[in-house]
Amino acid sequence: MLSVPFAFSSADACAIIRGMLDPKYVLDNVDSVQDRLGTRGPRIDLSGLVEISAEKKALLKRVEDLRAEKNRASEEVSRMKRDGRDASTLIAEMRKVGDEISGLEEKLKALEEDIRDFLLNIPNIPHESVPAGRGAEDNREVRVWGQRPAFGFEPQAHWDVGEKLGILDFERAAKITGSRFTVSYGAAALLERALISFMLDIHTKERGFTEVLPPFIANAVSLTGTGNLPKFKEDLFKLEGFDWYLVPTAEVPLTNLYRNEILDGAALPRRFAGWTPCFRSEAGSYGKDVRGLIRQHQFNKVEMMVFSLPESSFDELEHMTASAEEVLKRLDLHHRVVLLSTGDMGFASAKTYDLEVWMPSRAGFLEISSCSNCADFQARRSNIRFRRAAKAKPEFVHTLNGSGLAVGRTVSAILENFQRADGSVVVPEALRPYMNGLERISGV
Repeated sequence: MLSVPFAFSSADACAIIRGMLDPKYVLDNVDSVQDRLGTRGPRIDLSGLVEISAEKKALLKRVEDLRAEKNRASEEVSRMKRDGRDASTLIAEMRKVGDEISGLEEKLKALEEDIRDFLLNIPNIPHESVPAGRGAEDNREVRVWGQRPAFGFEPQAHWDVGEKLGILDFERAAKITGSRFTVSYGAAALLERALISFMLDIHTKERGFTEVLPPFIANAVSLTGTGNLPKFKEDLFKLEGFDWYLVPTAEVPLTNLYRNEILDGAALPRRFAGWTPCFRSEAGSYGKDVRGLIRQHQFNKVEMMVFSLPESSFDELEHMTASAEEVLKRLDLHHRVVLLSTGDMGFASAKTYDLEVWMPSRAGFLEISSCSNCADFQARRSNIRFRRAAKAKPEFVHTLNGSGLAVGRTVSAILENFQRADGSVVVPEALRPYMNGLERISGV
């Protein structure tokens, strides 16, 4: 049995037991589900789930039979007492039946926990439009926008640009905290703040999103609902003495806005955008990405979140991706949109587009946004439903999330793509109103 190292309230436990993937769908389509999940990577064996479910079904049948027997016996005891006959033997037998029912119910509870734990660790089923593949090498380029910048000199990496201008300080950040943190001064600090406002204005004023400022701390139930727990526990920062974690992305608090709620279908889609700092342990080795702003333990990000009708969710994915892409276009940053293969998608995603920005120091593209349709995967884990009419049966919503954008990576892209031979950096024209009219960064 897989263990989940935290406790749930009764309402949350019931919601989580009800689903992740739809258990009925999985059991009715074991072979096809197993084959499709297998395109994500190592084969996922569903035979254990089938066995547990069969055992649960047999126990349920036994409990129902015993309850029926007990009910019949209760009626017989009543008749015997009315007739003045001794019912003590039958009563004693029914006590044994009651004890057996209690024991079976405990076994059923344990089996339900086993099913929950099994499903909590199974990723989402890829949508049929997602290309099968082992990893990033099998991703499909959808479109490319803009032109690569031309330099009459050897362009520098953003960390070198920032340090020489005196606006990025990695050494003092390491003294304050540790490696993979940054202190931003002057124009770099202003650039981060400007980008957050710039991104939120595009999403809220032009693209139909409502701004939200959520908590930067989330409980274990919230992280389980989004799929971060239990699978990715090692990537999270937990607060000692609390069942709380620093958020790895605003996706977590935004998804859980409607946990255990039933929404009005006529009010869907509901689109939200919010800024948060994000905190990730980034367990593992990432080579050159440990330098600079690319893969830090703390970074700013503007996140988009959509609660959608199932039939509209893939249209919403296109809208969300275009919203993220609009930020890059306004900043005049060369980029491309890539459809991820099954082997490169995130745990909760059914379909994902990555936006990749051109980075001169790499002579290649770098992911700056991921926009994903999670279908009903997160909604089942978080019990988020909707009704199409007042008395209609509740259905699970579809949830979508996307970076709009990762702020630190956008800063790094600006420093690299708009650097000049004298070491200064030109501020993209669309961003200048957010930077007090500053046209060029020449230092602190």
